[in-house]
Amino acid sequence: MTTIRIGGVPEHFNLPIHLCIEEGLFAEKGIHVEWVEFPGGTGAMNAALRNDEIDLAIILTEGIIKDIANGNPSKIIQNYVSSPLRWGVHVASKSDFYTIADLEDKRPAISRYGSGSHVMAYVQANELGWDTSKIECVVVNNIDTAVEALAQKDADYFMWEHFTTKPLVDKGIFRRVGDFPTPWSSFVIAATDKAIEDQSEILRIVLEVINAKTSVFKGLSRIETQLAERYQQNLEDIKKWLSITSWSQNQLENSERDLVLKYLKKLDMVDKTSDSQQYLKKI
Repeated sequence: MTTIRIGGVPEHFNLPIHLCIEEGLFAEKGIHVEWVEFPGGTGAMNAALRNDEIDLAIILTEGIIKDIANGNPSKIIQNYVSSPLRWGVHVASKSDFYTIADLEDKRPAISRYGSGSHVMAYVQANELGWDTSKIECVVVNNIDTAVEALAQKDADYFMWEHFTTKPLVDKGIFRRVGDFPTPWSSFVIAATDKAIEDQSEILRIVLEVINAKTSVFKGLSRIETQLAERYQQNLEDIKKWLSITSWSQNQLENSERDLVLKYLKKLDMVDKTSDSQQYLKKI
């Protein structure tokens, strides 16, 4: 049996893949999928791809494109969640910030440099006309340390997926001052160049299994209840999240890749001469 190591965040977006593992759908095809959890998000997964610690990653679109541009030997082999990611903009519950406008020139907490929380802090600032050269990022690694950083005023705000962080808002730990959706698809599936070269047929089968599940996922019996219980979410929040979330079974569109690159080049996060052909690979 061939082993494929897949990395992903511990969030509800990835339940389709967990169900494929638990139901033995990969095993039926002679593939052992080892799921590797990354609470630190996209920055941590980029490092794991570079270090050959995982073969595939379910990863934020902007984060992997930025890292491929900067030398990550990987390619996007398929889109995964085609709907935008709804980034909640959070502050400590007792802070003096009440709107996104209050956060100009303030310090964003980010999981890592190159992570989605890093890139989106700059994209949001650019969209709002702020001077991005004044952004002073504070690396916090994950949500737990972000809570500490904001409470202790070591950082001022934290951008993370709206529904993942909503329990912290409900408990009065964070206060959400607004949302900022991505202008592109949320998550893609990236593979290392090594895995593409050595195991392209296995990767193709993995995609087939995932796509069969995501294509019916929203219609599965009791899926809303299962999501709420497994990810400790309010049922009504899960219903709302499902209503605005779409999974893809196709490759990322060239136009979306180019849009991400346009933003990243404008923000000086990638080389302005970066070749747009190096990012996508059909399996």
